[in-house]
Amino acid sequence: MIPELVYTMLACARIGAVHCIVFAGFSSESLCERIVDAQSSVLVTADGVYRGEKLINLKQIADEALEKCREKASSSVTKCLVIKHHALRTKSGAACNKLQTPWDSDCDVWWDEVMRDSPEECEPEWLDAEDPLFILHTSGSTGKPKGVLHTVAGYLLYTSLTFKYVFDYHHDDVYWCTADIGWITGHSYITYGPLANGATSVLFEGIPVHPHVGRFWEIIEKYKVTKFYTAPTAIRLLMKYGREPLQKYDLSSLRILGTVGEPINPDAWQWFHEVVGQGRCPVVDTFWQTETGGHVLTPLPAATPLKPGSATFPFFGVEPTILNEHGEELEGEGEGYLVFRRPWPGIMRTVYRNHERFENTYFKKFPGFYLTGDGCRRDKDGYYWITGRIDDMLNVSGHLMSTAEVEAALTEHPAVAEAAVVSRPHEVKGECLYCFVTLKDSREFNHKLVEEVKRLVREKIGPIATPDFIQNAPALPKTRSGKIMRRILRQIARNEKDLGDLSTLADPKVVEELFSQRCEAAA
Repeated sequence: MIPELVYTMLACARIGAVHCIVFAGFSSESLCERIVDAQSSVLVTADGVYRGEKLINLKQIADEALEKCREKASSSVTKCLVIKHHALRTKSGAACNKLQTPWDSDCDVWWDEVMRDSPEECEPEWLDAEDPLFILHTSGSTGKPKGVLHTVAGYLLYTSLTFKYVFDYHHDDVYWCTADIGWITGHSYITYGPLANGATSVLFEGIPVHPHVGRFWEIIEKYKVTKFYTAPTAIRLLMKYGREPLQKYDLSSLRILGTVGEPINPDAWQWFHEVVGQGRCPVVDTFWQTETGGHVLTPLPAATPLKPGSATFPFFGVEPTILNEHGEELEGEGEGYLVFRRPWPGIMRTVYRNHERFENTYFKKFPGFYLTGDGCRRDKDGYYWITGRIDDMLNVSGHLMSTAEVEAALTEHPAVAEAAVVSRPHEVKGECLYCFVTLKDSREFNHKLVEEVKRLVREKIGPIATPDFIQNAPALPKTRSGKIMRRILRQIARNEKDLGDLSTLADPKVVEELFSQRCEAAA
């Protein structure tokens, strides 16, 4: 989260190259997957990055990813451009601080050395409106990430307009979005939307509680931030520390607050509004996705009467509706699948190199509608309330990941025969991972195994996917056709004893055994 990241995005856009940014918290395996899928020719990274007090050797992760690409005979990267963010190096290239930066002189080049001889002007490459701008991978229910493709004109128009109207942007505003550019929020509402409006923005590298729990409030006071956009996860985390950290700082510059990444619970909304916004700042609770490019359901500040926890109404030109399982439209109050009837300028154009997957994922279930994959409730006043994912996806701290992806990592452990992953409510993350593992014969379920399994998931996907709960499951609840009933596993994870109809289960006794072994405390 440094200026060079934004420079790189804009440079790619200027010369007509397609960028594909990968969140720095992902593992080398996840980075390799994305390099292979996007057929990347240049990798840009930094030597290292701090996550709180921990210094992460990014270059080493990048090298491991490139080595994995070579092992798969899928290495398309010819150059790795490295920014000196933390290391100081001698002319010989030897590291002279605690961060040892691995180096391959055939592939690696230092950013500052290349820039020294670069001209100050670069003529833009003129592109068609529908030429690709970037690929951004989002988790898919099959476990293989989807390369969401956005194009030049529609995406820029939509991010520019939504930024201007949803945040009521004026030329004297100081705007701060705390998201990471590795996710779509950072693309749309740190880089493209704000800069298309000439906005003054804060770019933040770090976490909300380091070096102290008042870090966010300190920055708002220091830069006199007027528009503040963050995630419910961050709000819930900071709520735990109470009002005292805020009272040390002057937050009177704030005019509008925004939330993104997951539905915000009413308690967190009230705290954000009353304590952070001092009861005078509208809260724009924005619903959108990597695939939508920008806000699709959102209040407009001071124009939309607010309801805590509701994304309220559609943005201009967006036509939502709610369908039942049979694809029938629900009128008035109702709950079902959230879909959209017509496209808008910022909608994704395809899944990169897999248009069939694009059609199957978003349009096959309800022909003629775009399927969000989210459940939604509409109240008697016509307000929309997002109820969470309907498909096999998890939303952990605003990061979307698939159960299939985590299950695939779990079953790579030599002791694990089968695994199933569900969500369990978490007071800070919103949801956390609750994993059921069935072991191979003669393998013992113990603390050492749990730690090995957790480490494997971290290595395969990244720290964000680390399971909170791992339960021993001698067997999993399956239908007679062999399908795992995740509904029942979710209820076991949440200790909900009223399980409803179990007649389709091949062996109902499995449920009783799983309840007897459930985890009360996080692994």
